[in-house]
Amino acid sequence: MIADALDALAEIFSPPFRRVMWKSLGLTTAILVLAGVGLDRLALSLVHVGPAWLNAILSVVIALGLFVGMIFLAPPTASLVAGFYLDDVAATVERTIDPHGPPGRPLPLAPSVAMGMRFAVLSVLVNIIVLTLTVFTGVGLASFFVLNGYLLGREYFELAAMRHLTAADARFLFHRHWPMVFIAGAVVSGFVAVPVLNLFTPLFATAFMTRVYKRVGALESGGG
Repeated sequence: MIADALDALAEIFSPPFRRVMWKSLGLTTAILVLAGVGLDRLALSLVHVGPAWLNAILSVVIALGLFVGMIFLAPPTASLVAGFYLDDVAATVERTIDPHGPPGRPLPLAPSVAMGMRFAVLSVLVNIIVLTLTVFTGVGLASFFVLNGYLLGREYFELAAMRHLTAADARFLFHRHWPMVFIAGAVVSGFVAVPVLNLFTPLFATAFMTRVYKRVGALESGGG
């Protein structure tokens, strides 16, 4: 599995991936900048509540809050945007690791967008839970890897599996092999924990989980 992760990491910066990578990164950055500017203008318009010194403090607090908020929103936004391109990534990986195997079917646009939106919302909720646990219990690091490992592992594994299986069969396969998928998801969580690099999480996770799905498929074929 470590070899699969290293291969996926190297692959996301290879020529076949660069076009998708720059399109995804550019659109993600544009959305975050527009959202940040809009929220900043809205917040500053509501700041005039007292003396100048208080307004200055509130402006600094708002700026810091927006900065932290953009950090938390970057990965789910990148996932939502990249959802439009992940089939191309998965197809490229499949051709690389199994050129003679059956090609996957691209997901229809509506289910693909729905999965991206669901994942973005779940990602925000999970990280709010992680932040809450960090503040009140001190187990934030452990909860980050456990919760994100499950979420990232399941979402990206099922995305790779649904190119070949029905949604119900993809869920069944996940439950049958969840320990392996969970460990792979924890690896992806480590990728998410690195600022800036986490913007490439969808590409890395798709390339990695496509390989994990192929391994699971080999186990199933062998009677595993």
